[in-house]
Amino acid sequence: QNYPNPFNPTTTIGYVLKEKTTTKLILLNAIGEEVVVLVNEEQDKGFHKVYFNASTLASGVYFYQLKAGSFVQTRKMILLK
Repeated sequence: QNYPNPFNPTTTIGYVLKEKTTTKLILLNAIGEEVVVLVNEEQDKGFHKVYFNASTLASGVYFYQLKAGSFVQTRKMILLK
């Protein structure tokens, strides 16, 4: 999960990869449209952090989706300005 949540305007998203794999981390709006690609590269196994600044986005509910190999996970986050 990202922290802090709710956030304004920055948050940190942390995740662990079990093996070296192609990783994609994207931000989606409330209706599932892609807003920004945060990560799109091959990454080594282990813990990774992404710092995200949402100062240009409107307040509201967003989702981030992590795709790593066959693993896919989507989580909710709230931007409050």
